[in-house]
Amino acid sequence: MTAIRTRQIEANGLTFTIDECGEGDNVALCLHGFPESRFSWRYQLPLLASLGWRVVAPDLRGYGDSSRPKGKDAYRLPHLLDDVQAIYDALGAKRRLLVAHDWGALIAWAFAIEKRRAIDGLVIMNVPHPVVFQEVYKTSPAQRKKSWYAVFFQLPWLPEWALTRNGAKLTGEAFSGMAVDKSRFPEAVLAHYRANALKPGAMTAMVNYYRANTGELNRWTRASVPVIETPTLMVWGEEDAALGLELTEGYEGLVTDLTLNRLPGVSHWVQQEAPEAVNARVEAWMRAKNLAI
Repeated sequence: MTAIRTRQIEANGLTFTIDECGEGDNVALCLHGFPESRFSWRYQLPLLASLGWRVVAPDLRGYGDSSRPKGKDAYRLPHLLDDVQAIYDALGAKRRLLVAHDWGALIAWAFAIEKRRAIDGLVIMNVPHPVVFQEVYKTSPAQRKKSWYAVFFQLPWLPEWALTRNGAKLTGEAFSGMAVDKSRFPEAVLAHYRANALKPGAMTAMVNYYRANTGELNRWTRASVPVIETPTLMVWGEEDAALGLELTEGYEGLVTDLTLNRLPGVSHWVQQEAPEAVNARVEAWMRAKNLAI
C-alpha cells in the first residue's frame, strides 16, 4: 500500500507525470513549488497512504516530465487551478485533501478561496495566504528585500541563464544554500533538481510562474476575499530566508479553522528538510480532524 508508483495521466489537455501511493477514490493531491518536482513529496506519500488516502504528487505543468506548454500566459493562475481541478476529476476523487508547498501552496490557497472543488482538508507549507502576503509586502521593507528574486524573475532570459549555467549549479544551491540541515540535500538530491532544470524549456516554464502572475495573487482584499472554511493546517519552517515569520499572523477572518505549527531551525524546504517533524504534525492534525480514513 505504501509503495510509490510512477505513471502518466491526462488532464486539462496536458500529460502529467505523477508519483502515486495507495488506492481508492479518497485523493490527497500534493503540489510542489519552485524549483522542485513531485520528488519533493517522497517522504509524505507513504505517510498519507498509511492514513487511508490515495496520494498523488504530480510534476506541475512545465516541470519535470509533465507537459511543457509554451508562452508566459500558459502559466497564469487560472490555468494552474484548472489543472488541479482536472487532475482530481481524472482520478475520480470523491474526497479531497490538498497538500502544498511554495508555488504549489499559492495554487492551493487560490483553489480553496475559489472553491473549485470541495476540499476536506488543506495543508499549507511555508507560503502565506495571498491577502496576508500583500498586506505584509506593502508595509514591510524587510519582506520586500527578501522577495527580490521575484522581481529579478520578471527579466527576460537572464534568470534562465543564471539558473542553468554551469550545469544548473545555482538551482542546486537554492536548496543546499538555504537549508539549515544540509545533510538532507546530498548530491543525489541536488542532481535530481539540476537535471530537471536543464530539461529543454523547463527553466523558462518554471520562471514563467512568476512572470505570468504578478497581478493574479493581489486581486483579493481582506474585505472581498471569500473565507476559507476548510480545516487548514499551516506548517512553517521558521528559518525561511524568503518569507518572514510575520506572514504566519493575521489570518482572522480569512480562514475559520486554522492550525499553525512552526518548526524552529528548519528552512523553507520544510517537508524535505524535516520530514519526521512535518509528518508527525500532519498525522496528528489529520487524526484530530477525522481525516485519517
